[in-house]
Amino acid sequence: MSDVQKQVQIAIDQLVESGAETGVQVAVYREGRLVVDAVAGAADAETGRPITSSTPVFSTSTGKGVTSTVVHVLAERGVLGYDTPIVDLWPEFGAHGKQAATVRHALTHSTGVPGLPVDTTPEDLCDWEKMCAAIADAEPWWEPGTKTGYHAQSFGYIIGEIVRRATGLPISQVLREEVAGPLGVADELFFGVPESELGRLARLDEPASDFEMTADMLEGIPFFKVVHGYTAAPMAALPDAAYGNRADVLMSDIPAGGTMSARAVARMYAALLGEVDGVRLVSPERLREITSVAMTGLDEVAGFPGTKALGYNIGFPSLNASPAPTVFGMAGSGGTAAYADTATGVAFALTKNRVSAGEFTTVEQIGEIVKNSLTD
Repeated sequence: MSDVQKQVQIAIDQLVESGAETGVQVAVYREGRLVVDAVAGAADAETGRPITSSTPVFSTSTGKGVTSTVVHVLAERGVLGYDTPIVDLWPEFGAHGKQAATVRHALTHSTGVPGLPVDTTPEDLCDWEKMCAAIADAEPWWEPGTKTGYHAQSFGYIIGEIVRRATGLPISQVLREEVAGPLGVADELFFGVPESELGRLARLDEPASDFEMTADMLEGIPFFKVVHGYTAAPMAALPDAAYGNRADVLMSDIPAGGTMSARAVARMYAALLGEVDGVRLVSPERLREITSVAMTGLDEVAGFPGTKALGYNIGFPSLNASPAPTVFGMAGSGGTAAYADTATGVAFALTKNRVSAGEFTTVEQIGEIVKNSLTD
């Protein structure tokens, strides 16, 4: 057992023993080789079923990095281009002045459609045609390409429908055939999870809290603002533990998030960086293109500055982290994250089933161990 594996294992064991976490997975690849594969705790706190390296965990926006990777694999094959107008594939999207929006704009959260109808429910999110129709008919919050703002849920439908129109296949099938299957992780990396696999998934939980957001508080948070009857965060469909345990949500293609093991998504990022057991997802030239800064500045929805590559955030998933221009990836609202570093050849993923809304303490702690161990 390597020193970094030991350090990570000790740390996540302590997190579970302390009650801070229920179940945790950590996987790290370096230059195409798995160097950390550590798990601790339970996949289901009620039954005590242990979490394993192959247990899929619903991981909210960490899945956006997977969604973007599907697009890059298709671009590598010439199926679509980043500057392809979305209306060339999906004509209805051009309504209300959105006809100039491109695939690049979709990847950089700059199409101007960051929201969904304010009364959207989880049942609505499971209805692909309904959500795509609502997004196509939406009035843009800004002229496409002129600003960026986090497309929390709409990102998945916009990218997913681009993929469906370009290939004739749902994005879950394209993920399986073009990414997960070739990498040997088709049973650990999903958008819509087959019903037969639901029993393998981790069950999410969250700490009890008496804290409630008042209407006045919500009004002061850009993420919850309502424009033209749309909001980035429909209150009835926020991704808490109950949402992430719903069978209908898990089985549906909602590719703003995904269900994955840390090992599977770390392997995907490793295969973006280079070859993994004979599989490389994109060329070195495309890797440079997709990990370069594409947009920077104030995020109109999140309310703070950010830097985006093509479908990934640049830097570590912490506002307190030092600048890391060679790191790209995505983090999820429950405290999960997956990213890679083009400078070191390291791909890192951490998934967990304790939903710690907006907090990345565990990711930061374990990420620091990995960084210090593999870059010294």
